[in-house]
Amino acid sequence: MKESTEIQTDNKEFTEECHTILTAVSDALYVIGGKWKLMIIIAMARGNKRFTEIQRQVTGISARVLSSELKDLELNGFIVKKVENGYPVSIEYELLPYSQTLEELVNAMTKWGIQHRQKLKAEISSKK
Repeated sequence: MKESTEIQTDNKEFTEECHTILTAVSDALYVIGGKWKLMIIIAMARGNKRFTEIQRQVTGISARVLSSELKDLELNGFIVKKVENGYPVSIEYELLPYSQTLEELVNAMTKWGIQHRQKLKAEISSKK
């Protein structure tokens, strides 16, 4: 009888831990999920600050989607939009220090992406 109580307790702890992990991952995906947000941040970290520079660097993104994603990134505190009045008006986007909190994640995803691509190439080569 005592064993089943311990198992239930362990199972409940696992469920709470699982819920915590799922909630955290869900929050992260809500903020940086999708096809474009991390790619925009990476392009900006490499010096691309103007809308057209970012669009040129992030291959395949439309102007409408880029505009929307930049607004989301600004809302979540990753970037700031700087408007310089003059003729013509100059608009640049700048990464905020908070964006550096993604560096470890981007490095891990880069490492995994390279590893995964190599795995797929090796599997295709072995089938020939």
